[in-house]
Amino acid sequence: MIDLSHLDDLARRLSALVPPGVREGREELQQNFKSVLQSGLSRLDLVTREEFEVQRAVLLRTREKLEELQRTVAQLEERLGGASAVDTQRH
Repeated sequence: MIDLSHLDDLARRLSALVPPGVREGREELQQNFKSVLQSGLSRLDLVTREEFEVQRAVLLRTREKLEELQRTVAQLEERLGGASAVDTQRH
């Protein structure tokens, strides 16, 4: 979701950069800037900071779970490897 107040501010700044001779249509120009900015940003695949943070937390939990599973598999492989060596020695 795009914060429209930021777009308004940016459009205002852009219209302030227009040469003095063209400033009669400043309000219209400001609206055009805002429309162009909204249109351009809407085409981008952006997410909100909140959505980003949620996905970041999910990724962190997933990474922690993966590391835990890797440790468990390593321990099981170690046990199986140790059991196989004992079985081999018995035969």
